[in-house]
Amino acid sequence: MIETFGGRGFLFWRAMSKPDYPVTPGVRFLREKGIGFEPHLYSYEEHGGTRLSATALGVPEHQVIKTLVFETELGKPLLVLMHGDREVSTKELARILGVKRIEPCEANAAQRATGYLFGGTSPFGTRTSLPVYAEKSIFTLPKIFINGGKRGFLVELDPAVLKSVLFATEVEVAILPS
Repeated sequence: MIETFGGRGFLFWRAMSKPDYPVTPGVRFLREKGIGFEPHLYSYEEHGGTRLSATALGVPEHQVIKTLVFETELGKPLLVLMHGDREVSTKELARILGVKRIEPCEANAAQRATGYLFGGTSPFGTRTSLPVYAEKSIFTLPKIFINGGKRGFLVELDPAVLKSVLFATEVEVAILPS
């Protein structure tokens, strides 16, 4: 980038530096909406889950929010945002949504719907527009850590963003892991 100072035509080059985090569809979405976030990278491990990311970032696992892809019995995908230390009661979610059954999507179906690899699914910048359901207690947290669209990459932000840009519907479907 070239900048000019004064009327004298003094020019100098200022190097444009690359961000030190990946620019995913989720990051582009947040930037387009003017949403401030703090990026956090950590060393991803297969099956490490939210416990690993919480430990790596030194934050409570309850503040790390999972983006889970489910589908109804008709094969319609949807996103559920859940605390890292909780699971989703699919029976309760199905009851709330008025459907017979809800189950986790297969990895390939989830990737087709979201555009993200399993373990790197972000609710932001998905390939297709999906309904988003968020555990109600997420909105009581001062800040959350949620996937930014790549394995080993979380973004820290205000949970109100989930309602303001994703139009997330609050639900109460959290259960303790068995």
